[in-house]
Amino acid sequence: MTFEDTDFRQETLDLDNPFDLKLVKDFLARLGFEFDPAEVECTMIVYNLKGDLVGTGSHMGRILKYVAVAPTFRDTTAFALIVSYMTEKLLKIYKHTFVFTRPENSVRFRGLGYTEIASAEPLFSVLEFGFESITTYQDYLKALKIPTESPNVAAMVVNCNPFTNGHKFLIEKAASENEVVYLFVVEEDRSAFPFKVRWELIRKGIEHLQNVVMVRGGMYIVSGAIFPSYFLKKELVSDVMQKQAELDVKIFSKYVVPILGIKKRYVGTENYCKVTGAYNQAMKSILPSFGVEVVEITRKAVGSGADHLPDYISASKVRKAIKHDKLPEIIDFLPDSTREFLFSDESLEIRQKIKVSTGRH
Repeated sequence: MTFEDTDFRQETLDLDNPFDLKLVKDFLARLGFEFDPAEVECTMIVYNLKGDLVGTGSHMGRILKYVAVAPTFRDTTAFALIVSYMTEKLLKIYKHTFVFTRPENSVRFRGLGYTEIASAEPLFSVLEFGFESITTYQDYLKALKIPTESPNVAAMVVNCNPFTNGHKFLIEKAASENEVVYLFVVEEDRSAFPFKVRWELIRKGIEHLQNVVMVRGGMYIVSGAIFPSYFLKKELVSDVMQKQAELDVKIFSKYVVPILGIKKRYVGTENYCKVTGAYNQAMKSILPSFGVEVVEITRKAVGSGADHLPDYISASKVRKAIKHDKLPEIIDFLPDSTREFLFSDESLEIRQKIKVSTGRH
């Protein structure tokens, strides 16, 4: 589809077309971007009336990506044209959009109505625009807040892919030491176990804990919008990963902590996932300055493995057992709710997907 403008011509690319793909890849490579077509749903480019390639923009879901303009055109309306076009397109589908950019470029987006949520210098700023915002999420949190007589208010963030006895142990530990625990469940549906399934397994597994409030993570708690590295298959700790973790923790500290009066955040020791390890490190660096103590609990183990070391419970071991038809070997990892689900036909589709999957999550 082509659109005419007095100064520029816009064109939506066909990323299945090798010529179109090479065009945008080469353009972005000259500007320091490595374009991955698997990370986008739609890409548009802008030409001037002489046929010079001026800029490009893409999106994946509600996230703007690869917004770039050639240096000689940065003082023109090209940038505004790209962002406005992509934003208008997304707002027809979603209630609001996000964009990651270098902190020095955030002023350009703010000039077009975007609001900066947080920044992790020198790599990232995250901004949003739309009919909803982070204040909408704060209103949701206010509706869940439980009045307390003490400052013993804690939080946990879990994915539970799937819910294990390790998760249950950590939640019970936090519940026994605090008046209220807010349990944030990652809402992003990029895991083997869909959000609705994870939520229900957790709900059934902690029914006996009256002081635990389950909270939807929305788009601000370890989501693909704010923290995409959590969902990457590679597990190399990098500056990018650490800074994205920093963004997520800053948002939690700035927008969630004061609403719910959180004084502690519980985490389990991380023995396996380097991405989660980076996230835990970001919490330890940032949360204390917001008056939140990070309480790290040793991961629960069930006996010892062949190496005579503790056999720590992990959801990744459960998924691995599913993949290799060895669920009975990790039965002690599973609380009643998860065990009953996994040994029922209700989980058949999920188990089959795990068996053919090559990804970690």
